[in-house]
Amino acid sequence: ANNLPKAIAAAHTFLLKHPDDEMMKRNMAYYKSLPGAEDYIKDLETKSYESLFIRAVRAYNGENWRTSITDMELALPDFFKAFYECLAACEGSREIKDFKDFYLSIADHYIEVLECKIQCEENLTPVIGGYPVEKFVATMYHYLQFAYYKLNDLKNAAPCAVSYLLFDQNDKVMQQNLVYYQYHRDTWGLLDEHFQPRPEAVQFFNVTTLQKELYDFAKENIMDDDEGEVVEYVDDLLELEETS
Repeated sequence: ANNLPKAIAAAHTFLLKHPDDEMMKRNMAYYKSLPGAEDYIKDLETKSYESLFIRAVRAYNGENWRTSITDMELALPDFFKAFYECLAACEGSREIKDFKDFYLSIADHYIEVLECKIQCEENLTPVIGGYPVEKFVATMYHYLQFAYYKLNDLKNAAPCAVSYLLFDQNDKVMQQNLVYYQYHRDTWGLLDEHFQPRPEAVQFFNVTTLQKELYDFAKENIMDDDEGEVVEYVDDLLELEETS
């Protein structure tokens, strides 16, 4: 209930960009039926994390490493906050008119929810100079890694490097950076814990990866309209979510 105002605002903002999205229109209709909902309908389009990111990159390009780090470290949690609010907005009610198709309706709704959630990351990615920032979360860790390194703060640089590699495992430059940090670990007093990805990066990676896996699984298993198979598939999906 505490997240309802945020969910309503996020749903409204999403619809401004995607006015034809049927599922979010249904969610918004449901939200509007709630008492006091009108108070929470506002545009979240002015993204504070985007302003922070641009400021951080500008400072980075000017070799103002400390300023860049400060703004980028604010941009990260701000983006994650918007992302998880977007996920919450994807959850909505659905009227089931025909009980005979109860399980099929649940399955269809589940796929729609997953489709909506998968779009959250893309829809929240800043567009700068007419182009979306590729791998936005990974990019923030990339900037942080180098800025911390330039301040000789390897205890913060190394976890950022490992976090980046969660999203781009084959990046040769970052792999070499990590080898460098490992080689100098004694000089800089680095411990095993400094070579672990940051918790918020792990959570974001796990959530986005699981959503894609669940969506692919759902699309493969919903093709057959046999109710018995659909019941089994819905149970499998719920079990997958519980174990995540």
